[in-house]
Amino acid sequence: QVQLMESGGGAVEVGESLRLSCAATGRQMNSYSMGWFRQAPGKEREFVAVKSYFGGVADVADSLKDRFSIDRDNAADTVYLQMSNLKPEDTAVYYCNANLVYTAAGWGPGEFWGRGTQVTVSS
Repeated sequence: QVQLMESGGGAVEVGESLRLSCAATGRQMNSYSMGWFRQAPGKEREFVAVKSYFGGVADVADSLKDRFSIDRDNAADTVYLQMSNLKPEDTAVYYCNANLVYTAAGWGPGEFWGRGTQVTVSS
């Protein structure tokens, strides 16, 4: 069973940066993509970013490409989300996810979830 643990969330001001981390345990992640979703208050969960084990697939939501990036340390089974120039609309709980799937509707979540980390951006 895969366990995912996020860290790095917090409260920041507009324009600042944060780096989220997600460490996987319980199984080697060489078969799984890893990525991030977020859910803002009163809104649906949305895809943020994904990266495959060998890096052949690396994708960030179109609306976030200019500010967010994803990276992965396979040796540590850890995925990172680098967020820069943060805006109040980035306020959300950010969830790590593994084994994401790509469908006609875009990236959907896999079966493994972290508990989430809160990011709050104030103006």
